[in-house]
Amino acid sequence: MLPDEQASPEQIAALRAISGEKKLQLAEQLYWTARKMKAAGLGAQHPEWTEEQVNEQVRQIFLHART
Repeated sequence: MLPDEQASPEQIAALRAISGEKKLQLAEQLYWTARKMKAAGLGAQHPEWTEEQVNEQVRQIFLHART
């Protein structure tokens, strides 16, 4: 988080109220949404690629991603 993007006390309270199981579900949803968005972007950049090529590139990108 950037210094000017600090969570508000309300946001912190809301996040603390969410169960661990729900946080894990949300993280999984975020992960798959990110993959779908990356696939859509790659498909738009490379319309000549097959769906299999796009999916393989997405797999490689996420396999080698670092934080």
